[in-house]
Amino acid sequence: MPATKSGNGPAAGRGRIAVLGAGIGGLAAAAFLHRTGISATVYEQASVLREVGAGLVVAPNAARLLRRLPGATRIEHAGVALETGWEFRRWADGEVLFAQQLGDVCVRRYGEHTWTMHRADLLDVLVSAVPPDAVELGRQCTGLTQDSDGVTLTFADGGPVRADAVIAADGIHSVVREHVTAASPPRPSGLCAWRSLVPAEAVPDFARRPVQTLWLGHRHHLVHYPVRDGKLVNIVAFSPALPGEVEESWSAAGRPEDFAAEFSGWDPRLEELIAAATHVGRWSVLDRAPLRRWVSGRIALLGDAAHPMLPFYAQGAGQAIEDAAVLATILGSGSGNVPAGLLHYERLRRPRASRVQEASRGRIAHHHLPDGPQQRARDAAFAAEDPLSHNDWIYAYDAELEAATAGRPDPGATRHSAATMPSSSSSDFDKSMGSA
Repeated sequence: MPATKSGNGPAAGRGRIAVLGAGIGGLAAAAFLHRTGISATVYEQASVLREVGAGLVVAPNAARLLRRLPGATRIEHAGVALETGWEFRRWADGEVLFAQQLGDVCVRRYGEHTWTMHRADLLDVLVSAVPPDAVELGRQCTGLTQDSDGVTLTFADGGPVRADAVIAADGIHSVVREHVTAASPPRPSGLCAWRSLVPAEAVPDFARRPVQTLWLGHRHHLVHYPVRDGKLVNIVAFSPALPGEVEESWSAAGRPEDFAAEFSGWDPRLEELIAAATHVGRWSVLDRAPLRRWVSGRIALLGDAAHPMLPFYAQGAGQAIEDAAVLATILGSGSGNVPAGLLHYERLRRPRASRVQEASRGRIAHHHLPDGPQQRARDAAFAAEDPLSHNDWIYAYDAELEAATAGRPDPGATRHSAATMPSSSSSDFDKSMGSA
């Protein structure tokens, strides 16, 4: 995208795209922008990039995009290729209710595997595709103001930065979001999450398989799959939250004995797996309504800052990667009109990400039925489905192709400032959460 001195601001080729946050979304944005020939700098408040988080799933919709990045660390070096996905099992006896055959079948159908990774390994893939001098650590953004020509960012340490655009990838607790839209308050989902990484040698054999397994029971479910070349097994589970439990932090600690008690009486093989978890995290799961807007002028939200979603479709990272690929494709299209390009990004991405967000919310009731007629009907429906067709709308989607064929941004596209826009309505959100 050529540089310009027009009132719409110079194109990002001048190196004036500022990305806030060096998580998956922020690093993916920088990686795809640089691949497109657009220079971008990532500003991260942490002083070091620590190995935080646990396992995640990278489905074909995201994997095909990562495959196109030029980095030295490839996804096959960082992930485990699943042979089976969404292997739903009954809580009491492990009966398999539904499973997606992946492996070569997935590659033939979608051109890519479904992978599991440790979050830190995915970050390594992205970091390897970003120039080393394009990430500045210890840079906590304390404020930003925008005008017709750009955005000025201030930081707790170091001088201000002038940018043509700001991409806010600062996560679920985004501080930039308020500059774009008024979000409805988070609502308790009624659930808390448990998480543990367990050495593979400590777990039963069935948990070492290259399989993403979900055990379903009343008001509970548990997921496990291998990561780190099979050396670790990632466990994440959900159970009823305690009254008033609202801490939403991946670093919050839980007690292994409490975790085990939540799944007492389940299949003995699962109890054996849980017994191997000696360190567990526990946090409250909060839900948020989809945002009505992601962009205000030269500021755009991306990833969890734009669409924080419940984890039940395993698409949080995937949707952030799609965001990044679409953003880079649009800004690299050559229009030079940054605000119009950001609005075009929102128009392409918001409907799809919101659909995934809503679909993930719907799985709370689906996964947590008590034994009885509804549960038996659900299990019968599982048996009648074509497993891979169930997720075609996610896996077959090519975000870059969609952006490339959607036309160029409308140079006359404008929108009023965030202060004049109505806040997001929460009426549909409240209805959907009524039984949670």
